Amino acid sequence: MLFSPKEKGQGLVEYALILVLVAIVVIAALMILGPVIGGVFSKVNSSLSSI
Repeated sequence: MLFSPKEKGQGLVEYALILVLVAIVVIAALMILGPVIGGVFSKVNSSLSSI
């Protein structure tokens, strides 16, 4: 047996921490880029409405 159960649990915790970090980065990127993307959709919507 190469790993004890304690190390296996530690690996799962490390994966969970990486997942949380990625989620925080994605949320921050969406908060920063959200208004920009909203502006683009508003311009597209207004240009489609004028057709």
